[in-house]
Amino acid sequence: MLAKVYSSATLGVNAYTVEVEADIQQQLPLFVTVGLPDGAVKESKERVTAAIKNSDFIFPAKKITINLAPADIRKEGSAFDLPIAVGILAATGQILTDNFDNFVIMGELSLDGAIRPIPGVLPMAMQIQKNNGIKGIIVPRENAAEAAMAEGLQVYPVTNLREAVHFLEDNSAIKPFKLDIDSVFSSARKYDVDFSDVKGQESAKRALEIAAAGGHNIIMIGPPGSGKTMLARRLPTILPDITMAEALETTKIHSVAGLLPSNTALIAIRPFRSPHHTVSDAGLIGGGRIPRPGEVSLAHHGVLFLDEMAEFHKDVLEVLRQPMEDGQVTLSRAATSLTYPAAFMLAAAMNPCPCGYFGDGNHECNCSTASIQRYMSRISGPLLDRIDIHITVPSVKFKELSSESCGEKSEIIRTRVNAARIRQQERFKNEKKIFCNAHMQSKDIRNYCNIDEKSKSLLNLAISKQGLSARAYDRILKVARTIADLEKIADIEPPHIAEAIHYRTLDRNLWL
Repeated sequence: MLAKVYSSATLGVNAYTVEVEADIQQQLPLFVTVGLPDGAVKESKERVTAAIKNSDFIFPAKKITINLAPADIRKEGSAFDLPIAVGILAATGQILTDNFDNFVIMGELSLDGAIRPIPGVLPMAMQIQKNNGIKGIIVPRENAAEAAMAEGLQVYPVTNLREAVHFLEDNSAIKPFKLDIDSVFSSARKYDVDFSDVKGQESAKRALEIAAAGGHNIIMIGPPGSGKTMLARRLPTILPDITMAEALETTKIHSVAGLLPSNTALIAIRPFRSPHHTVSDAGLIGGGRIPRPGEVSLAHHGVLFLDEMAEFHKDVLEVLRQPMEDGQVTLSRAATSLTYPAAFMLAAAMNPCPCGYFGDGNHECNCSTASIQRYMSRISGPLLDRIDIHITVPSVKFKELSSESCGEKSEIIRTRVNAARIRQQERFKNEKKIFCNAHMQSKDIRNYCNIDEKSKSLLNLAISKQGLSARAYDRILKVARTIADLEKIADIEPPHIAEAIHYRTLDRNLWL
């Protein structure tokens, strides 16, 4: 006897419908799964067999053939356990219903029949939402809140195989899961850290505010203990408020990667990713036989922080250049080619020399000039040119550390950043791929960053003296445009150019 149920699978950050066909034949006992299953799908045979028996159903001692269609796409993961078990029970007449076409079923089975959570539920639910013929989706209870983010889709949470079978026979047995999406979105927008925690470092805070307002990449250089990591961890708190569309896209990526916490419906704050310097290039940009998202994609709409940047392998750092320019990363393998979004803001921190104390008045540096140059040369010129803002973070003075006064709260800074972003959105409303000043290309800079003769002379002097590249020239203009936006000034003025040039002085001091 043949039975067919519907399930779903992810491919990149999107999903597609999978037809799970179960055929039972009067032959010697055999369990075969076809349709390009990976190891986890093949192992479902053991989980499904034990779950059916331990849920007081009869497992047929016959030949069982499971087909996962479309058969030309590799299937992976454990989400097919529940639909395979339901298909077998339907094919053997143990489920008294014929309305399988109304539901999409997914879930991992434990040996006792309990249903465990699975990754990738949100993109699956959003894909199913577009299918008008589907009445609802049956998911593990821990994934119910995540699936309910697909507004308008009926979500039915189940905890074990018997409960799923009972619901399929009687659709009124389980009520649809209800979720107030607006309430979830507003309540989840809370950060655990705040800029007011940082003592001193006013110039670094100013640079980070400019970086946040324009979406600029930033690198901080200073001795150990100067607060570089502390500042970077608070950068997401002053970025513009995340929108619902951005939150859904970010949540989809984390869901596919299996990093969404259980019972979490939505990631409603800017992500902050800080990979260790031993990370591989595949771990950073993604990889695998069927490519999975890497750190650059997990930081989408947020911050990718590279602490001790000079300690990263040089070939690993170089793979960042293309995602930083394009806002996405394409991973090509023999099996498939997938594109993941990677519109992140890069924040990096490093010491000025191997010992960490070059230029620090409190400690003596014993590094030779040659060793400092070798240390700094680990960051290539092309990569450095893609970082708009370079800032020195000196040691904090005792007077600032012992002060009881607090700095500005993140909320106050974020208000100014939001206002600057609104001005940028108005400016670029007719541009398709520009959402902030950092996204401008050369032609856009010519259109939106006009400067007067005094500013041109200032730029000419700085570039000729510091030997900055053409890309650095563009970066200076973009940063100056952001500074003007923060000050609510329509035209770029010489003080804005001067401050923007200040954020490129590390080119002269350390890399030349």
